[in-house]
Amino acid sequence: MENRILGLIIVCICLIGVDFYVLSAIKSTLNPKKINRNTRFALVYWLVVALTISGVFLGIYFSISRGLRTALFVWFFIHYFSKLFAVPFFLIDDIKRLTTWLFLKTKKEQKKIEDLIENKNNNTISRSEFLSKTGMVMAGLPFVALNFGILSNNVYDYKIKRKKIFLPNLPKAFDGFKIGQISDIHSGSFDNKLAVQGGIEMLNAEKCDAIFFTGDLVNDQTKEMADYMNVFDKVKAPLGVFSIFGNHDYGDYKQWPSLAAKNQNLADLVYVHKRLGWDLLRNENRRIKVGSESIAIIGVENWSSSNRFPKKGRLDLATNGVEKEEVQLLLSHDPSHWRAQVVKEYPDIDMMFAGHTHGMQVGFEFGDIQWSPAQFVYPEWSGLYQQEKQKLYVNVGYGFLGYPGRIGILPEITIFELKSA
Repeated sequence: MENRILGLIIVCICLIGVDFYVLSAIKSTLNPKKINRNTRFALVYWLVVALTISGVFLGIYFSISRGLRTALFVWFFIHYFSKLFAVPFFLIDDIKRLTTWLFLKTKKEQKKIEDLIENKNNNTISRSEFLSKTGMVMAGLPFVALNFGILSNNVYDYKIKRKKIFLPNLPKAFDGFKIGQISDIHSGSFDNKLAVQGGIEMLNAEKCDAIFFTGDLVNDQTKEMADYMNVFDKVKAPLGVFSIFGNHDYGDYKQWPSLAAKNQNLADLVYVHKRLGWDLLRNENRRIKVGSESIAIIGVENWSSSNRFPKKGRLDLATNGVEKEEVQLLLSHDPSHWRAQVVKEYPDIDMMFAGHTHGMQVGFEFGDIQWSPAQFVYPEWSGLYQQEKQKLYVNVGYGFLGYPGRIGILPEITIFELKSA
């Protein structure tokens, strides 16, 4: 506990240091004489800083509502994330000023060169003024965008994506077989039950033959599903709804009073899947039959190439009894599993369905062109990927986590149509 408090104190000192630097830059950029005389500007600035940092401590150490805690943490993130966009421009300006000062020999020469650098002999904007104001604009862009992502309520603007999947060994009976996929529900983040229900109605209207859910039903604990059982139990398909666990489903991000309480929470979540009518696959497989032909559905527990997330998946167990020649469809939450193990060791798996990334809930998509910061963490972060005959699809999620907004990356319902190649 002492180490945690010390860590928070160090973080706070660093953040306050950033605030001192940003405030100084703002003063020099706007109107130094006017702002220096007006102490109210500084008082308001530091009041906002104090409330922002205090809010985080309130959320960590006191029992408050989930909605208030989320709001406090999100404001903290937006507040400092925006400022960090400005800091590089202020630093460039200050380095330029320092370099100029170090290489000057006399005050007369200093004045002459500063006038030249600042372009004071013409009507154009000075380089320093340009850098400082650019920094302020750069801070404003993410601030406005992130708030717009919340206020626009895009987290419930469900988008259906359609993909035809060509498989050379697909049985004839499955040509045209329709699969729906949703992922990363994160029920503990929802605050609009009617909108969530609307998305499920969109999924059911597709009349899929089977539906896959690829993990993270909750944020931390099973009780988050209490208000949404009668929404997600409407997810139905004639040949089954198949589900797996994601990293959040294990309750690893919550402090439990005991290991027994944590284990009971997971047992309760298993029962939730059963009550929903979903076939939860925990390192095991099923067969879907159409007439006399079948395909294999394989489901593993969470497996990530990163040590930050659980490695509970056991493909050796999950593929036990699966015939080499039959179509094998794998449900695995984390897309890093595909390149790290599936492609290397299980070449007979035709396609893997994943989620996890959320597309970081920020980015853009224009047809086949897409971008998100998620791609710097996950080479496969959204959409369809292929290596030789093996395929991977990454769904950017039905729900949201942490930041209660989406910018450019909308919540996704994917509809696949299997076709013989």
